[in-house]
Amino acid sequence: MKKVAIFGQVYKDSHEKYLSTLINTLNKAKASIHIFKDYAASVQKTGLTFVDNLDFFDGDTQLDESFDALITLGGDGTILRAFNLINRLNIPILGINLGRLGFLATVQKNEIPQAITAFLKSEYTVDERVMLKVTSNQNKKEFTTLGFALNDLTIAKKDTTSMIGVDAYLNDEYLTTYWADGLIISTPTGSTGYSLSCQGPVIMPNTNNFLITPVAPHNLNARPIVISDNTIVKLKVLRREDQFLASLDSTVTAIDVETELIVSKADFLAKIITLKDHTFINTLRDKLLWGQDTRNKFYNKEY
Repeated sequence: MKKVAIFGQVYKDSHEKYLSTLINTLNKAKASIHIFKDYAASVQKTGLTFVDNLDFFDGDTQLDESFDALITLGGDGTILRAFNLINRLNIPILGINLGRLGFLATVQKNEIPQAITAFLKSEYTVDERVMLKVTSNQNKKEFTTLGFALNDLTIAKKDTTSMIGVDAYLNDEYLTTYWADGLIISTPTGSTGYSLSCQGPVIMPNTNNFLITPVAPHNLNARPIVISDNTIVKLKVLRREDQFLASLDSTVTAIDVETELIVSKADFLAKIITLKDHTFINTLRDKLLWGQDTRNKFYNKEY
């Protein structure tokens, strides 16, 4: 019998069909179902009762490695939030995409019965993804409790429209000073996130790399650079204001400008369930329209 947790951030009326399908499919297989308490409360406020008899959880103290999976309902942002609950626990995530693009949440909402059936039959693989660890020279509290990211760390300006200056060091060797709107340090998983929109390359998730991508750099010769994930990256923000913003995935914190950030590879891995025909390459082709001649939409127009 499978033991699963269900996690969502914001319940919407449009989720009812998909959540009920998920729960019904799991119930038919006599799975042990635990649902995130806040998400369940949002469902119950609408008058729906199909979550009433489920077990609830509200934090990592109620999750342990006896769970076979944590199933998310939402988009990639929901998966990133879910990893805050899992942290070092050895629980893989299966993402159901109720959002838009979805590089991590690869199961589409119309595929829920087939996907859950495949999961229940253990017809899947588990991809291991490297995580970022972020610490500081001042041992700031916010980077001891929320010091990990699956996608990226982003440094950005806080109270100014001017550029931000960031000195970057690789293994204590000075690399360059980036003058830009911000700077992104991403994992291969995060290469399809914010970094991609800033002209960063797509990196296969099983490669041992990090990626440094400037956001709207002032100098045109400031280019994204791929480095080994064994590299220790140190970042110093130049003083133009008292604080800057540091974003770990979707968690944003204001940091004093004197604080140096140290980015390295975490000592644990994120685990993502991949079903057949939902590989990273298939997802790239689907989401980025690779292999499709989109010119046909133009040429076939009638004027």
